[in-house]
Amino acid sequence: MKSRLVKVHPDDNVLVALANLSKGETLSYNGEEFVLQDDIPAKHKFVTADLKTGDIVHMYGVMVGKAQTDIPKGGIISTANLKHAAEPFVYRKVDYEWQAPDVSKFSHRTFNGYHRSNGDVGTANYWLFIPTVFCENRNLDVIREALHNELGYAVTAKYKQYAHKLVEAFKKGEDISVVDLSADYQNKASRVFENVDGIKFLNHQGGCGGIRQDAAVLSKLLASYANHPNVAGVTVLSLGCQNLQVQDFKNDLQALNPKFDKPLYIFEQQQSQSEEQLIAEAIQKTFTELIEINKFERKPAPLSKLCIGVKCGGSDGFSGISANPAVGYCSDLVVALGGKILLAEFPELCGVEQNLIDRTKDEAAAKKFISLMTSYNDAALSVGSGFHMNPSPGNIKDGLITDAIKSAGAAKKGGTSPVVDVLDYTEPATKPGLNLVCTPGNDVEATTGKAASGATLILFTTGLGTPTGNPVCPTIKVSTNSNLTKRMNDIIDIDCGPVIEGEKTIEQMGEDILEYCIKAASGNVIPKAVLLNQDDFIPWKRGVSL
Repeated sequence: MKSRLVKVHPDDNVLVALANLSKGETLSYNGEEFVLQDDIPAKHKFVTADLKTGDIVHMYGVMVGKAQTDIPKGGIISTANLKHAAEPFVYRKVDYEWQAPDVSKFSHRTFNGYHRSNGDVGTANYWLFIPTVFCENRNLDVIREALHNELGYAVTAKYKQYAHKLVEAFKKGEDISVVDLSADYQNKASRVFENVDGIKFLNHQGGCGGIRQDAAVLSKLLASYANHPNVAGVTVLSLGCQNLQVQDFKNDLQALNPKFDKPLYIFEQQQSQSEEQLIAEAIQKTFTELIEINKFERKPAPLSKLCIGVKCGGSDGFSGISANPAVGYCSDLVVALGGKILLAEFPELCGVEQNLIDRTKDEAAAKKFISLMTSYNDAALSVGSGFHMNPSPGNIKDGLITDAIKSAGAAKKGGTSPVVDVLDYTEPATKPGLNLVCTPGNDVEATTGKAASGATLILFTTGLGTPTGNPVCPTIKVSTNSNLTKRMNDIIDIDCGPVIEGEKTIEQMGEDILEYCIKAASGNVIPKAVLLNQDDFIPWKRGVSL
């Protein structure tokens, strides 16, 4: 019979319910009996011993909170009786020893990617449109509609047909409730350029107004996207008078890659004859280059060329038990194969700082992590917030009661390998291994930052379902439970429910995830977020965002 309980770490004083449990039930775990004092919904926890006010609750082997009231053995933990608490952290030189996983079955494997002149290998071949200021967003929207519809990249055709059928039914006085979305829909559009995986647009709300530092950070962010391994060429639209000047962008691009050789077209509206002329010329020049980049072909590359960002969003009480540890094992495999892993979301590393510091090989990098974490949390505290306010209502409802509980489970995505580098926002990952990247926990701000640091795939775990992606980095959705996979199958790529059901081990699931990554990196499978054009892009202004 499938177990209904799990203790994540031997030192924990809570047990996690794997199914709904009822008040008054007597359950046994490792030879000890527990009489439940409350109903315990699946994903929630109850304490394994009587706790007094002020006693510490441990999960994942670390402090995750302090009791605010007495909690009886078998009693549920909730926001009413538990508050966030975490251990302090310091740098201490530790000779961290890592036991790398066996990668013999992957050691000779390759993926088929796009080889760039600087040695990077992309998992996709995109053309990128960049506005230097929000004033150009409308022009980008016009160009997107024209190119996506004509070149076969649009995903809205069936909805346009549905709306047309509703209008026709209304005009005829027919019942619109019986109009079927897909009754006779056929997508007749096919790509004109088979080797161009997409035309992507980085609409944003920055570039002017605000403070000059925001424009400077945005410039570095946009330059990193232009230089991204998945990008083959770039069209830039500028107004002309904005804070983020074209020359600033070009300077940042030159600093990032002095040998940048991708096609780059820049159009400035205040120097153009008309909006019509600007848009027509941008489309024509881009189309000319699409013909050229369509000649690029995928070629084999070693798995050491993979750079994978790991992210969780819409997390639940199973995130740290199934999907995140499975992704973490995949991360360890990639590191052992010589690839890069990017673990970000600094507000969701609160409570596990000491573990990460002890795993950081370089003292300067460890102290950089401490500085970034401390200044980030201080900034949040200064406006009456703090990392402790990170869990969303959805997180809490599904068992993530404190930020430390959420963080300890979230950190599992990074596996167990040593930390080789710590990167501030927009800094590129250059060292093989596990890299920590400073971003908010906000889903889109975090994925935006991971792609900026060079992620060519993103593994995005979710327990509640999150319909988001990234314009230039294929985003793979990994579900923590099978119910979510069945309910939102249109956005989920990988189901880690078998871990909860006891049908697969973390290691087996991690290997499955890496197999999917190899297929996605080769273009043999297309993640749902890519198929749905979930191209979300939100620059971080370095303000308080959790």
